[in-house]
Amino acid sequence: MSLALLFLATCFLAYSNGANDNFKGVASLFGSRTCNYRTAISWATVTTFAGSIMSIFLAQALLKKFSAKGIVPDHFAGSEYFLLAVAIGAGLTVILATLTGFPISTTHALTGAIIGCGLVAVGSQVNLAVLGKGFVLPLLLSPVLAIAVAGILYIVFHALRVATGTTKEWCICVGAEERIAAMPQPNSLLALRAVSHPSHLTVDELENCRERYGGNFLGLTSQQVVDAAHFLSAGTVSFARGLNDTPKIVALLLLWKALDTRWGFAAVALTMAIGGLLNARKVAETMSEKITTMNHGQGFTANLTTAILVVLATLFGLPVSTTHVSVGSLFGIGLTTGKANLRVISAIVFSWLITLPCAAILGGLIYCVSKSFHS
Repeated sequence: MSLALLFLATCFLAYSNGANDNFKGVASLFGSRTCNYRTAISWATVTTFAGSIMSIFLAQALLKKFSAKGIVPDHFAGSEYFLLAVAIGAGLTVILATLTGFPISTTHALTGAIIGCGLVAVGSQVNLAVLGKGFVLPLLLSPVLAIAVAGILYIVFHALRVATGTTKEWCICVGAEERIAAMPQPNSLLALRAVSHPSHLTVDELENCRERYGGNFLGLTSQQVVDAAHFLSAGTVSFARGLNDTPKIVALLLLWKALDTRWGFAAVALTMAIGGLLNARKVAETMSEKITTMNHGQGFTANLTTAILVVLATLFGLPVSTTHVSVGSLFGIGLTTGKANLRVISAIVFSWLITLPCAAILGGLIYCVSKSFHS
């Protein structure tokens, strides 16, 4: 029964993770209006699921790191009650952030839940040195690195665009407008008829104008090339996120020896996809519209930065947060263009700061309750 509850709790964490994280890779597609919400979340779901399945073969280092061994004594790390409390504590933290629209780190929530359960279970025997070097340091450095890399890449790509003579084009809204006019007709003195005036001009806010790239490249329009690269980079980020996050969650199921690890990966991948499809909208609005305004090229640059950093971190077994890297990349673009929303960024950073203690408190409380029921 306890192992079945652990499986359900792990799936709940995976659902919460998908709801909070799945859209992050495609946020720039929706934010730059390259595609609509439905297309963006569908692309995110497919590519994230592919990354989750590939993590079976490519992310064994992270699978071992998040088993909690080395942080607390092995007999606690291998306890179903300890792992159950970690899964529920982290899952509750992530789903609460999702419902309020804040993009937080599942990695951070898991780390906090491990600390909270560990402090309740073994007190001072928690190896905080391992956490500092192997967990906290990468989590702190990754968004700073993402801001710097995104800013530099944007400057480089902007210079290349100018050097190749690729120009920007802006659209205006022109359309037909029907009006009722009096027209003389046979057998009547006067009749009413609907006529179309040639056109009308609509003036709108700058952010609602569509910016496109002019010129051609390899037989395609520059805009088609940028859009294709943008979709590819968004898919790469989502793939990398599935690759990086799935093993962290599956590690909670290693205790269940009778369960083939591959089935654990499949269950986590599936519930992660469902969570993204059903509950990603609020986080999508924050990531796509509130951090910074962006065009197609800027969105592509932010995605490319995130993909590079997350894939490298996964291959080296570093538990970085895709959330921190993605938000850092978007913020780096916003700082470079001067369009970053500092108020929203401050609120997001604050949510990051309280993620770990919130998960630690919830995890510790749940561990106490589960142990009392067991006793």
